[in-house]
Amino acid sequence: MMFGMVLRRVAFSAFSLVVVSLLLFVLTRSIADSPARIVLGDQASEQQIAQFDRDHGLNRPIAVQYVTWISRLMLHADLGRSFTTGLDMNRQIRNTLPVTMEIVGIAFLVASIVSIGLGVLSALWRDSPIDYLARLLAVFGVSVPGFWLALVLILALTVERDWFPPGGFVPLSQGGLMEHLRSIALPVFCLSIFYLAVLTRMTRSSLLEVLDQDYMRTARAAGLHAGRVLLYAMRNALVPVITIAGVSFGHMFGWALIIEQIFNIDGMSRALLTAIQQRDYSMVQAVVMMFTLVFVIANLVADLLNSWINPRFAMAAS
Repeated sequence: MMFGMVLRRVAFSAFSLVVVSLLLFVLTRSIADSPARIVLGDQASEQQIAQFDRDHGLNRPIAVQYVTWISRLMLHADLGRSFTTGLDMNRQIRNTLPVTMEIVGIAFLVASIVSIGLGVLSALWRDSPIDYLARLLAVFGVSVPGFWLALVLILALTVERDWFPPGGFVPLSQGGLMEHLRSIALPVFCLSIFYLAVLTRMTRSSLLEVLDQDYMRTARAAGLHAGRVLLYAMRNALVPVITIAGVSFGHMFGWALIIEQIFNIDGMSRALLTAIQQRDYSMVQAVVMMFTLVFVIANLVADLLNSWINPRFAMAAS
């Protein structure tokens, strides 16, 4: 049963990727400005534009172009070259994806670990000072815009006190561990605070709902140790939390676009914004496909993790 559920999830994820790739390819080819006109300029003749289209295969039917592109992507993991800049898309992704992945990954880990811990404490000690603190943090996290918080922190902690660099990304191999952590500390905090608040509230409400169930009261009345009762409760309470966390991980890449722009970080999200401004449709297509792949994998991992923690989830999904 578990194996069948995994196969269905994997098949659905693959189908989602194909659908997104098709829609993305059609949309980028439906824009009025052709790559030839963008590269050659408004003064280019019709013969020059036609030659550009022939050289890059743009004169073929869109269905043929899509099959060629998706076949090259699936068989050789080749995203092709940009029509606008001529740069290799695979190299561009290799240069920018690790930066964004590190920032998003650390922000996600911080948000997940702190929120689950704080949510559990808030649920166990309801209406206590720690519960009020968790509620205050949740209200702050969902109310304060990330871009505004980033600007305030830059002003307070970099301009006035010089505790952190105002922007940029210092690789671990160049600046050492401390300089590397200082360069990503503020972006990670600004990116994680919203999801930390959401997951904290979700953990608290889910755990309180489970603890109020009849079988939990029966377990406590039977004399089970409080730690074992909490363990049983967490197996049920974490299912919606993990589901939301999987979606949040994908959404973080969207917020990273703003955070990387504010902190002047050359990551993949900023590369997407630059490609949109330059009308580099090949780069837009490559970055969005990578984001979609990450989003689909994150949701697949969340489903598999839920099935492992609570086997009844796999039975319900079958």
